[in-house]
Amino acid sequence: MNIKSLGIGIVIMLAITVVWVGKDLKDAARAPDGFHIDPRDQSRVALGRSLYVGHCAACHGIKLEGQANWRERRPDGRLPAPPHDESGHTWHHPDAVLFDMTRNGMVPGRTAPEGYESDMPAYAGILSDEEIIAVLAYIKSTWGPDILALQREVNRNAARGGAR
Repeated sequence: MNIKSLGIGIVIMLAITVVWVGKDLKDAARAPDGFHIDPRDQSRVALGRSLYVGHCAACHGIKLEGQANWRERRPDGRLPAPPHDESGHTWHHPDAVLFDMTRNGMVPGRTAPEGYESDMPAYAGILSDEEIIAVLAYIKSTWGPDILALQREVNRNAARGGAR
């Protein structure tokens, strides 16, 4: 075997490895149950607001109000983007699931029902994990104390192995 053939073989093996590892990256970056995002970190919230405006507001609204009729399926069968304010269901999810949804998109069987199709993109490769956390901290910072308390209970329940 000559050096050129060996080099080509190594390149092919590396390409196969990248593809194989890449298919599992979505699971590798899931936040653990019990993961908590603190909306009181003002520098993180400020970064999150800026990122939200640039990446999320086009669909979820500048005031986190979501798209009109967000509970009604469109003709294509998909749901409009939900609000992230207190009127929506974002606070019904533990932080680990919110992180997973944002980073990896809506994954049927994990963060969405089987067969569910969504316009929500995966932000892995667009935003860093720290930036995703900042966006979620910003969203949570807009909720009142009662909703924050309810969402803390959702996080506690998830940490005890409860529903996601």
